Amino acid sequence: MEYIAIPKLGMSMTEATLVEWKVRDGERVEKGQPVLLIETEKTQWEVEAAAAGFVHVLVPEEQVAPVSRVVGLIVETEEELEKLRREPPGELYTSEAGAAAAGTQAAAGAPPAGEKAAPAAAPRERIRISPVARKMAEEHLIDITKVKGSGPGGRIVREDIERAIAEREKPAPAVAPAAAPATAGEVGGRRVRGVIPLKSMRRSIAEHMQRSLAVSAQLTQMGEIDMTEVKKLRQALVAREAELGARISYTDILVLATARVLREFPIMNSSLVGDEIRLWEDINIGVAVAVGDPRQGGGLIVPVVRNADRKGLLEINRELAALVEKARDGKLLPDDVAEGTFTITNLGAFGTGYGFGTPIINQPQSAILGTGAIVDRPVVKDGAIVVRPVMTYSLTFDHRVIDGAPAAMFMMRLAEVLENPGLLLATG
Repeated sequence: MEYIAIPKLGMSMTEATLVEWKVRDGERVEKGQPVLLIETEKTQWEVEAAAAGFVHVLVPEEQVAPVSRVVGLIVETEEELEKLRREPPGELYTSEAGAAAAGTQAAAGAPPAGEKAAPAAAPRERIRISPVARKMAEEHLIDITKVKGSGPGGRIVREDIERAIAEREKPAPAVAPAAAPATAGEVGGRRVRGVIPLKSMRRSIAEHMQRSLAVSAQLTQMGEIDMTEVKKLRQALVAREAELGARISYTDILVLATARVLREFPIMNSSLVGDEIRLWEDINIGVAVAVGDPRQGGGLIVPVVRNADRKGLLEINRELAALVEKARDGKLLPDDVAEGTFTITNLGAFGTGYGFGTPIINQPQSAILGTGAIVDRPVVKDGAIVVRPVMTYSLTFDHRVIDGAPAAMFMMRLAEVLENPGLLLATG
């Protein structure tokens, strides 16, 4: 018998949501075949079969399970499968630590298949609740002592808090009957092309964005930067692509420049935690990456270039390229998106042209820089109208932490560096 368990994919990972079983209960699989898609925060990961055999599902989709929880089993024969179905095992874990955290029995000491599992240890008096659920409860002022947990061992999970919020905020019954859930076809006289369930990554994005706006005072400054010298620099570096072994992008240069300027403005590299503003020593730049098909909703994830201010342009290029590839292949680990201190979202590659937006802060950070495409625009230089390649920017910052003046000074300094980018290479 082999276990299908929640793997620990990074130091910060404690649990995961079972997004999709890629096989049916009882289906035969081969070793190395993807059998389960899990999600933690905004990263997804495919769990593969450790051996060939028949799958028995222990934990269904949409449930949250802690690290090392056994969520499925693989047995060699159909006879073993039927025995498991008749006499299902209790909660199993692949490590004593995981079992201790859940207050139940570890796999190492679990009875073999077919024997009755011992009753789980009585729950402690403290309320068992996932970190995500606790944060939601605090934000929405939900009394967790009155919430019944549906997770393993009665643990309160995100869905329980969502139900409590919905129940508290349930409106009075409408006079007219509620419309049926939308499906492809026709609903209420209106044609529906299709339906995208708000689940998995899409739901995580929705929750993060809504929470960010709810917990911070966001303000956006907008402007434009003359990218003449950056454009020349990149053209020179692209011409040396074979020699350098890398094709430098505008995003690489933006990450480098932003990281160096953040050294001078530590308030921009901070977080409000409780009643104190923490100025982070490390400068970890998150770079927003679009994943999936944007025409069908797509998704967004923010891998992090750690200590970007201590790295040169080539090192940033290689690290960022590897992170983007992992993001689009669905291979990012939780640690790849953890501990960011400032985010850049560059829409220039999508040909958005001259325009501005209001990017939403990636909590618990205090600022995010959005940039547009570099387009030729008429500008005034030395009293004359000339055409220059211009990049628009939108800097959103948390006004609880950052005032308008330091935000403006930060952007003035970043513009100065980008208009004189030779210094970046000299110091990198």
